Amino acid sequence: MIETIPLPSANLRDIAVLLDIDGTILDIAPTPGAVTVPASLRQTLARLARQTGGALALVSGRSLADIDLLFAPLRLPAIGGHGAELRPSANGEMESEHAPALDGGVRDRLAELAVAAPGVLVEDKGYSLAVHYRLAPEQEGRVKQAVAAIKADWPKEPIEVLPGKAVVEIKSAGFHKGAAIRQLMQYEPFAGRRPVFVGDDTTDESGFAVMPEFNGFGFSVGRRARGTVHCFAAPSDVRRWLERLAGDGSRAR
Repeated sequence: MIETIPLPSANLRDIAVLLDIDGTILDIAPTPGAVTVPASLRQTLARLARQTGGALALVSGRSLADIDLLFAPLRLPAIGGHGAELRPSANGEMESEHAPALDGGVRDRLAELAVAAPGVLVEDKGYSLAVHYRLAPEQEGRVKQAVAAIKADWPKEPIEVLPGKAVVEIKSAGFHKGAAIRQLMQYEPFAGRRPVFVGDDTTDESGFAVMPEFNGFGFSVGRRARGTVHCFAAPSDVRRWLERLAGDGSRAR
C-alpha cells in the first residue's frame, strides 16, 4: 500500500517543490566529494520540473557552481550557500545579496582543525565553512569545543554556528534558507504557488519556518522537525516519492 502524503494542492501546477540536497534527496557520504547523483534521480527531477511548469528548485548549503557540477547536465532553479546565492530560473543568472565573507582569521583557525584533529575535514563552501567529523566521530566534542572557542574569540564578528549530521557549519549571520525561499517565491513560476520544502537538518529549519507564509508544507527527513507535516525515514523514501509524484502531474499520492 502506498502511503498517502499530504500536499497543499492536488494539482502540481499550483505548488512549488523545493528540495534540500545532502541528506534529503541524496544519501550522506563519508566526504562531500564522494556524493553521487543517480541517473534515475536526474530523470525524475527533469520530469517533475516539466510537470510543475518549472517550479522546482534545489535549496542547499552548497554553492550554485557545486550544485550545477553535481547534477550536470541538469540545471535547475536553485538557492546556494544557505541563501547567499539565488538563481530563480534554470537558464537565468544568479541574483545574490552580497553576503559578507567570513573573517580571514576565522577561516584560518577553522582550517587548522583539519590538521589538529585526525579524520576531520574542513570544507570551504565560499560563504561558509563546514567542519566534518563523519570519518572521526570521536572528534565531535573536540570540534564543537574548538568552534565555540573560535566564535568567542571574535565577539564582534556576526558568526552563526549551524550543527548538523556529523558536521558543524560556520557562516556569517544575516542570510539563511528561509529568507532566500521567501525571495524565490516572488519570481515566476514560483509566485502565487503553495510551496513544499523538503529538508533534513538544522540548516533547513528556517525554510520550514516560512512555509506558513505561503500556505505551504514542510517535510523533514530522518526526524520530525518542528513546523513539518510529514517525515520521510530516509533519502531513498524521498526519491521514491518524487518518482511517484513525477509520474502523475495531476494528483498527489
